[in-house]
Amino acid sequence: MRRFSIAVAAAVTLGVASSSVPAQAHTGRPSPGLAHCTADTCHFNVPPGTYDVRVVVGGKTASATSISGESRRSLLPETAAPAGERITRSFTVNVRTPEGEPTGPEGTPGLDLRIGGSAPALAGIRVTRASHARQIFLVGDSTVCDQPGDPYSGWGQQLPQYLRKGVSVANYADSGESTVSYLGNPQLWATVRPLIRPGDLVLVQLAHNDKTTDEATYRANLETLVAGVRERGGQPVLVTPIVRRWFNPEGTLNNGTALLVNGLGVDHPAVIRSVAAARDVPLIDLTAKTKALVESLGAEGSKALYLTNEARDNTHTSVRGATAYAGLVRDELVTRHLVPKGKVRVG
Repeated sequence: MRRFSIAVAAAVTLGVASSSVPAQAHTGRPSPGLAHCTADTCHFNVPPGTYDVRVVVGGKTASATSISGESRRSLLPETAAPAGERITRSFTVNVRTPEGEPTGPEGTPGLDLRIGGSAPALAGIRVTRASHARQIFLVGDSTVCDQPGDPYSGWGQQLPQYLRKGVSVANYADSGESTVSYLGNPQLWATVRPLIRPGDLVLVQLAHNDKTTDEATYRANLETLVAGVRERGGQPVLVTPIVRRWFNPEGTLNNGTALLVNGLGVDHPAVIRSVAAARDVPLIDLTAKTKALVESLGAEGSKALYLTNEARDNTHTSVRGATAYAGLVRDELVTRHLVPKGKVRVG
């Protein structure tokens, strides 16, 4: 286990979070929130909901601290603090059951945070219920979901680290789902739709598993999802699927496998673009964005974005690839004025 700097010598387990007391790392007194931390993990016994987390990082020596939580979600990118300095960061996190994939295991109750980084040092932590948070719901498949095991990661699992306090990600993407199965499974769309509040964003990326879905059905399913979001007062955003890393001999991805054209000849990205235009829905063309990135890296360099070396998998992304693709989504959210620039982390 890596060495972990923490401001208290012993941790205690409490029934509820002492979240109403602010961290006091700058006064020399230990933060009460650290009583919920032991080794490199902090646990807060809170019910499902949305919570603001305020952390103070840094110590006597130079440090670099990151935070993940729940089902391997990246919540705070590695944050460097010079020796003797403290840095405060805040983010908002969604706590739910199941805590990862909607059809997966329930996970552990409450909020679990894991402290990482190359030289982690946590000086204070406070958890409070968020009162005015905006949710970004994710409706998608295994390339988006909170993947339970390393080295897999969906881009939705990495998106929270790019967001600041006041915006949280509720990732309801699920492995193996198509537009047909997502609409038909009561654990999925029937569960997500009632949770949408006015002003919430709902990003929809479903295509990889619509291998036998005809074009008329695929289009109708996308329109059903769009209408359902709008009926709840939410803002739908259609997202074209990430490319498969499937190169032509000349080094391009200009083929149906890479660009998600199914066995019936349905060009999924093209249909998504068409529905977005016809229904006046914001579009994030992640197919075009990921295609450009993968081609720029080439056949060898792009292997690191996927699990080519680990599992001969050119569809699912590594943590590195998912982080890069989540960054592309972040950029589009800002460019299209779907999330204020002040609510995202850049760089």
